[in-house]
Amino acid sequence: MKITTLFAALMLFATASLSAQSISEHALGLRLGDSDGFGAEISYQKSIGQYHRAEFDLGWRDSRNFDAFKLTGVYQWVHQLDGNFNWYYGVGGGLGSVDFDYPDPDFDDDNDGLFVFAAGDIGIEYNFDIPLLLSLDFRPEIGLVGYDGFDNDFDFDIALGIRYQF
Repeated sequence: MKITTLFAALMLFATASLSAQSISEHALGLRLGDSDGFGAEISYQKSIGQYHRAEFDLGWRDSRNFDAFKLTGVYQWVHQLDGNFNWYYGVGGGLGSVDFDYPDPDFDDDNDGLFVFAAGDIGIEYNFDIPLLLSLDFRPEIGLVGYDGFDNDFDFDIALGIRYQF
């Protein structure tokens, strides 16, 4: 009985590991979107094991009240939903440089400069049979340092990603 149970468990594990989809070693592309303006980022993903990856984004944000450059790094856990669909979540942070452009002449532009933030990430992606990956994700960000001139220190960043996998 013990041998039969052990054999059944091994076969189940082998079958599950064969049907699981692994993430690509590298992916490079664009991440487009923002919560209160327009943002574009060059996005790179690097696999760190079968279900983990690191994502690095270098981008530009254009809002009604400021322009900013950002560098973001997020560690992600990736899980298969069904077929070529995956969902993922992660944590990370980043830094950037901001230039405020408020229409109010009384606004103090001395708040321009460096800012640091922490970020979370949750999203869904579709992995095509060709080396193309489309994603939609939500990245809440909370300001840690240098957010004096922002309207608030919490941002909801929603974006569409398109990446080439290699």
